[in-house]
Amino acid sequence: MPSRAARIETKRWNDPRDELDGLRLLVCRYRPRGVRKDAETWELWWPSLGPSRELHAEYYGKRGAPLAWSEFRERYLAEMKGPEAKHAIARLGARVRRGEAITLLCSSACVDPARCHRTLLRELVLRTAGSDGG
Repeated sequence: MPSRAARIETKRWNDPRDELDGLRLLVCRYRPRGVRKDAETWELWWPSLGPSRELHAEYYGKRGAPLAWSEFRERYLAEMKGPEAKHAIARLGARVRRGEAITLLCSSACVDPARCHRTLLRELVLRTAGSDGG
Protein backbone atom coordinates (compact mmCIF):
# COMPACT_ATOMS: atom_id res chain seq x y z
CA MET A 1 0.00 0.00 0.00
CA PRO A 2 1.35 3.48 -0.81
CA SER A 3 2.59 5.72 1.96
CA ARG A 4 0.49 8.70 2.99
CA ALA A 5 2.98 10.93 1.15
CA ALA A 6 2.23 9.26 -2.19
CA ARG A 7 0.22 11.52 -4.49
CA ILE A 8 -0.83 11.60 -8.07
CA GLU A 9 -2.37 14.80 -9.35
CA THR A 10 -3.24 16.27 -12.72
CA LYS A 11 -2.61 19.71 -14.21
CA ARG A 12 -2.06 21.43 -17.51
CA TRP A 13 1.61 21.77 -18.47
CA ASN A 14 1.46 25.54 -18.05
CA ASP A 15 -0.19 25.49 -14.60
CA PRO A 16 2.11 26.85 -11.90
CA ARG A 17 4.56 24.42 -10.36
CA ASP A 18 3.82 23.48 -6.77
CA GLU A 19 6.34 22.15 -4.27
CA LEU A 20 4.12 19.06 -3.86
CA ASP A 21 4.03 18.23 -7.59
CA GLY A 22 6.86 15.73 -7.42
CA LEU A 23 7.64 14.27 -10.84
CA ARG A 24 5.97 16.39 -13.51
CA LEU A 25 5.17 14.03 -16.37
CA LEU A 26 3.84 15.29 -19.69
CA VAL A 27 1.34 12.73 -21.02
CA CYS A 28 0.34 14.37 -24.33
CA ARG A 29 0.83 12.68 -27.69
CA TYR A 30 2.16 15.99 -29.01
CA ARG A 31 4.82 18.15 -27.41
CA PRO A 32 3.55 21.71 -26.82
CA ARG A 33 4.52 23.94 -29.74
CA GLY A 34 6.79 26.88 -29.22
CA VAL A 35 8.10 25.76 -25.82
CA ARG A 36 11.88 25.96 -25.74
CA LYS A 37 13.69 23.03 -24.14
CA ASP A 38 14.92 25.29 -21.32
CA ALA A 39 11.33 26.46 -20.66
CA GLU A 40 9.79 23.00 -20.27
CA THR A 41 7.76 22.61 -17.09
CA TRP A 42 8.03 18.82 -17.02
CA GLU A 43 10.82 16.39 -16.21
CA LEU A 44 9.67 13.57 -18.50
CA TRP A 45 7.47 13.25 -21.57
CA TRP A 46 5.73 9.92 -22.22
CA PRO A 47 3.69 10.49 -25.41
CA SER A 48 2.53 6.86 -25.40
CA LEU A 49 0.22 7.74 -22.47
CA GLY A 50 -1.63 10.31 -24.56
CA PRO A 51 -4.44 9.34 -26.91
CA SER A 52 -3.27 8.03 -30.28
CA ARG A 53 -2.96 10.53 -33.11
CA GLU A 54 -6.10 9.06 -34.67
CA LEU A 55 -8.15 9.26 -31.48
CA HIS A 56 -6.91 12.79 -30.76
CA ALA A 57 -7.92 13.95 -34.25
CA GLU A 58 -11.34 12.33 -34.00
CA TYR A 59 -12.06 13.72 -30.52
CA TYR A 60 -11.28 17.25 -31.67
CA GLY A 61 -13.33 16.93 -34.87
CA LYS A 62 -10.44 17.03 -37.31
CA ARG A 63 -12.04 14.22 -39.37
CA GLY A 64 -15.71 15.07 -39.09
CA ALA A 65 -17.97 15.53 -36.09
CA PRO A 66 -16.08 15.43 -32.76
CA LEU A 67 -16.34 12.22 -30.75
CA ALA A 68 -18.57 12.22 -27.70
CA TRP A 69 -16.72 12.00 -24.38
CA SER A 70 -18.14 8.52 -23.71
CA GLU A 71 -16.72 7.20 -27.01
CA PHE A 72 -13.39 8.92 -26.42
CA ARG A 73 -13.21 7.46 -22.89
CA GLU A 74 -13.93 3.93 -24.07
CA ARG A 75 -11.38 4.10 -26.88
CA TYR A 76 -8.67 5.75 -24.76
CA LEU A 77 -9.03 3.11 -22.04
CA ALA A 78 -8.77 0.41 -24.73
CA GLU A 79 -5.57 2.03 -26.04
CA MET A 80 -4.08 1.99 -22.54
CA LYS A 81 -4.36 -1.82 -22.54
CA GLY A 82 -1.61 -2.04 -25.16
CA PRO A 83 1.80 -3.35 -24.03
CA GLU A 84 3.70 -0.04 -24.08
CA ALA A 85 1.01 1.83 -22.16
CA LYS A 86 0.45 -1.01 -19.69
CA HIS A 87 4.18 -1.08 -18.95
CA ALA A 88 4.31 2.70 -18.43
CA ILE A 89 1.24 2.61 -16.16
CA ALA A 90 2.79 -0.19 -14.12
CA ARG A 91 5.99 1.86 -13.74
CA LEU A 92 3.99 4.84 -12.50
CA GLY A 93 1.98 2.64 -10.14
CA ALA A 94 5.21 1.29 -8.66
CA ARG A 95 6.47 4.85 -8.09
CA VAL A 96 3.23 5.76 -6.30
CA ARG A 97 3.51 2.62 -4.14
CA ARG A 98 7.04 3.73 -3.18
CA GLY A 99 5.60 7.02 -1.96
CA GLU A 100 6.55 9.29 -4.85
CA ALA A 101 4.41 12.27 -5.81
CA ILE A 102 3.54 12.49 -9.50
CA THR A 103 1.71 15.16 -11.45
CA LEU A 104 0.34 14.18 -14.86
CA LEU A 105 0.45 17.13 -17.27
CA CYS A 106 -1.70 17.66 -20.34
CA SER A 107 -2.31 20.39 -22.88
CA SER A 108 -2.72 24.01 -21.87
CA ALA A 109 -5.97 23.95 -23.90
CA CYS A 110 -7.40 21.12 -21.82
CA VAL A 111 -9.26 23.18 -19.22
CA ASP A 112 -11.77 20.57 -17.96
CA PRO A 113 -10.00 17.76 -16.10
CA ALA A 114 -13.27 15.78 -16.00
CA ARG A 115 -13.07 15.48 -19.79
CA CYS A 116 -9.36 14.89 -20.15
CA HIS A 117 -7.39 11.71 -20.60
CA ARG A 118 -5.07 12.75 -17.77
CA THR A 119 -7.88 12.08 -15.29
CA LEU A 120 -8.59 8.68 -16.84
CA LEU A 121 -4.88 7.92 -16.71
CA ARG A 122 -4.69 8.95 -13.06
CA GLU A 123 -7.39 6.41 -12.21
CA LEU A 124 -5.53 3.68 -14.11
CA VAL A 125 -2.31 4.43 -12.25
CA LEU A 126 -4.08 4.50 -8.90
CA ARG A 127 -5.71 1.16 -9.63
CA THR A 128 -2.31 -0.28 -10.52
CA ALA A 129 -0.82 1.19 -7.35
CA GLY A 130 -3.67 -0.13 -5.20
CA SER A 131 -4.46 3.34 -3.80
CA ASP A 132 -7.12 6.01 -3.75
CA GLY A 133 -4.51 8.73 -4.35
CA GLY A 134 -3.88 9.95 -0.83
